[in-house]
Parts: sequence; C-alpha cells; structure tokens
Amino acid sequence: MTEINQAFVDSIMPRRDPEANKNDFGRVLCVCGSAGYTGAAYFAAQGAVRMGSGVVTLAAPEKAWPVLAVKLNEPVVRPMPCGADGMFSREALPALLALAERADALLIGCGLGRSDAVTEIVAALIQQAKCQIVLDADGINAVCAHKDILQQAAMPVILTPHAGEFARLSGIENPSPAELTLFARKYNCIVLYKGYRTLIAAPDGALYRNHSGNPGMAKGGSGDVLAGMLVSLCGQGIPAVQAVCAAAWLHGRAGDLAANSLSEYGMTPSDILQLLPTLLKRYNTREW
Repeated sequence: MTEINQAFVDSIMPRRDPEANKNDFGRVLCVCGSAGYTGAAYFAAQGAVRMGSGVVTLAAPEKAWPVLAVKLNEPVVRPMPCGADGMFSREALPALLALAERADALLIGCGLGRSDAVTEIVAALIQQAKCQIVLDADGINAVCAHKDILQQAAMPVILTPHAGEFARLSGIENPSPAELTLFARKYNCIVLYKGYRTLIAAPDGALYRNHSGNPGMAKGGSGDVLAGMLVSLCGQGIPAVQAVCAAAWLHGRAGDLAANSLSEYGMTPSDILQLLPTLLKRYNTREW
C-alpha cells in the first residue's frame, strides 16, 4: 500500500507554463444539482474553479438554475430541461451529450437526486462520453442496479463513495482493502473510499491511503468540494489515479488548515474552498 503525503503530491502537481491560456488548464463539465440540492452543485463547481480549471461549466436543471446563476460567478451555468420534481428530465440528454463532447473531464452526481430519468441520463453519459468521468453521490446511486455499465466507459470511471454509497453499490459494509481492490479490478474503475484514512483502489490492483483530514470535514458539502477538485485535476491532464490521490490529500490538508484556524466544530466546506489556494501557492512557478 502506498501512503499519500505531501512529498507524494508534490511529485504529481505540475508547474504552470507562463505562456498558457485557459484552454491549457482544462474544460470541465459538472452535471449536478436539482431544485432541492443547489448547494451540492455549488460546492462541486467552486471546487473545480479553486483547483485551477480553465473553464468550468455547470449543467443544472432549469428549476435550480436561478439560484446557481446568482451564486456562481466564474463557472458557466447552463439551464437544462427538468421535470416537475426539479430534477433533470430525459429531454436534457441531447444537450448534456453535446456539452460532454467539448469537455476534458466530466463530473456526474452532486445533488442530482434519484429518478428513472436521472438513471437513464447517467447511463447514457457513461456509455457515450469520451473523457474522464467522475461519479459522486447520486451519480453512484444511479448505477447501483447495473454496475456492469461501468465497464462500458471510454476509460476507468472514478467513483467517490462514502461507506453507505459503497454498501449500496457493492453489498459490502465496511469493506477491507482487498475487497475494494477486487471491486476496482472487476469493474475496471478507480474507487476513492471516503472516510478516516481514505483509501484509493485502482483497477491494476494498486492501493493508496491518504493521511490528511479531520472529523471537522464530516459535514454536508465537503464531499462535493472534493469531487470538484478531482474533476478539475483530471481535466488538467493529470493521470486519473494520480489526480485522485492529489485531490484527496489537498482536500484533507485544506480541511486541516480550516480546523486549525476555526475548530473542527466551526469549520465548514466553504472554509475548505477558501483555504485551498493557500496550499496551491506551493506550486506557483514564480512570485510577484
């Protein structure tokens, strides 16, 4: 098992080319949110922005769009057809597929909700998108009944389950490292199993353990920030397993900074977003 620490992450994070433009830092698409869960979509999109993506597009149901368009300045927020329940409808799929064609990485799930239409949309995106896919939250729930679809993706899908989501996905509660690795091999995916000392299992059998983070991060929205950070690194061209490891450590370390400043009780996911740039200063190519 490989231990993830600062030196490991430093070996992954690239220095930025002074002559680069926004297209060099990735175009990511977040398919997230519903009328009742705008916060999850907000945190995911902001996580991608703070992690350095060149262009972030958030596709959200039209009933959630007014809230998200007001709250988000940097991402492009695109309204999509939805049903009376405030979740994506089947009519949204052609537009989502068109957006995915132009994306370098795709995040599906934060705040999506659960419906037959959402399940169909998630399946179609997995089958047809050509870029790296990250599945979080309800994106994971949407494939629980037909996991074999993960094997139809253009490249290994990244899954970011907490304990409950992995139990629904696999039928296994409190999985051992060996069981996580077996699942990753069987379904040709990368599993970021969130929790104390987060574990990452790759389809080639490699296993990684993260050592940053604290109990103050156990609050709604923290996982959405992580998902946004992860899809951003994938969109910037960092290989998938390395991107997962770096995102996990940076997310946990930003959480540690928040706890040190504000306490485990009082820190919030917004604080993680605010403190992430402090960590990323380490990877500047120059100083001004």
